[in-house]
Amino acid sequence: MTTDGAVSAPPPGLRESKKQETRQLISDVATGLFLAQGFERTTVAEIAAAARVAKKTVTNYFPHKEDLALDHQDAFAASLADTVTSRQAGESALSALRRAFAAAATDADPVAGFSGPEFARMIVESPTLSARLRDLHDRREAALADALADATGAPPGDLTPRIAAALLGAVHRTLFRRIQELTLAGQDNARISATVIAEADNAFSLLEPALAAYATA
Repeated sequence: MTTDGAVSAPPPGLRESKKQETRQLISDVATGLFLAQGFERTTVAEIAAAARVAKKTVTNYFPHKEDLALDHQDAFAASLADTVTSRQAGESALSALRRAFAAAATDADPVAGFSGPEFARMIVESPTLSARLRDLHDRREAALADALADATGAPPGDLTPRIAAALLGAVHRTLFRRIQELTLAGQDNARISATVIAEADNAFSLLEPALAAYATA
């Protein structure tokens, strides 16, 4: 409260903290409802009521209903490009992506596809979420192509970065689907990790003749 009796606004740090808490609350409530009822059958109004916030509050934080389910989507779309951009000196794009995938699989990283059986089932049973996931794979591949073009100094219109990104993106799409399949088959994360790390090693090896030295830092 100020000296004239007016209530002062909370400091910026506290405001941001409260916004993050509200966002997380809405996300957690939405996830619970999606898992219990299915994504398609759950409405934004139900989520708002369960979280005890206005419907507009939900849409302010999450403009689309899919955003509530796929809250790692920005990290997912940027993940491959970030790996290439931050690759080590002397490391090629292929080597960096191979190393990063092995680390993500070892850690059972949700961005790599480790989500648990209930969440994986929710995705595959929802046409809306399946379509959004395909779009995210496309976005990730496009971002990777841009990063490869920057890394190699490719001239405008050169298809090489896009072709390389398509090959590398296809490996990651396939491995993501593989993790989903094994998750839905009831395997635990440790077993899935061991399986996909070996399969990824083989998949990346198939690309070595063409990409072993491409985009080396």
